[in-house]
Amino acid sequence: MRRRDAVARTGLYAALLAGLAVVVGPFVWMLLSSVKPEGEIRRVPPTWWPETVTLEHFRRLFTDLDFPRYFGNSLLVAVLVTAGNLVFCSMLGYALAKIDFAGRRLLLLVVLGTLMVPGLAVFVPQFVLVSNLGLANTYAGLVLPFLAGPFGVFLMRQYLLSIPDELIEAARVDGAGEFRIFWRVVLPLCRPALATLGILTFLTSWNNFLWPLVVATTEDKYTLPVALALFSVGQHRIDLGLALAGAVVVVLPVLVVFLLLQRHFMRGIATTGLK
Repeated sequence: MRRRDAVARTGLYAALLAGLAVVVGPFVWMLLSSVKPEGEIRRVPPTWWPETVTLEHFRRLFTDLDFPRYFGNSLLVAVLVTAGNLVFCSMLGYALAKIDFAGRRLLLLVVLGTLMVPGLAVFVPQFVLVSNLGLANTYAGLVLPFLAGPFGVFLMRQYLLSIPDELIEAARVDGAGEFRIFWRVVLPLCRPALATLGILTFLTSWNNFLWPLVVATTEDKYTLPVALALFSVGQHRIDLGLALAGAVVVVLPVLVVFLLLQRHFMRGIATTGLK
């Protein structure tokens, strides 16, 4: 039995290490290749460790492109979308979890049904609506369609179900209104779920490529992923060095956000209980 357990444990660790290598390997190669010369990046077979270390790609990224504008656009859009989801998804999740009103079950079914609809299925109607409202090539057009998402509503609703009803009833007996209960009592208890929703929403918005590519028609509204994709493609080939350096810069803010909120994120994943 002990030998069998040791073999099983060894196999489990080997499988986990293989999975870790598959996930982390591309990021390590991206980071190492971003400091290689262009010729070494295109070498066949490819090399892992750079023979010559250069920061030329990063220099070009910050000097040849209007990097502060594109970075600022991405940061503005991601922060606004994240803030909107934290507020509106929490409100709707609270209503679905703790307020008894007519049509609550139907509204919950609508939210669950929306989760099953692929994003590309509503892409064209969404773009037509934004264009008809005159919001194309504006920050509002980049932000408004994503201020609340069905996954965020469902996530917050499931977490709020774990908050005791007696706590909310006591606040109502004391004369607090629903809005005050939400801001003063419920929301401070939702930090793990809010951290989870914030990280996932920021990651999705920061990496969003297709919607900004279609809605933003002038360079001053480009987000960082769109600008890197457009300006790293030359007349005859892709500038891999510039693209890899830009990918490293795109990944860094997400890593910083995750490191700052990882404790709440792990707790939120463990306690939200998608049941």
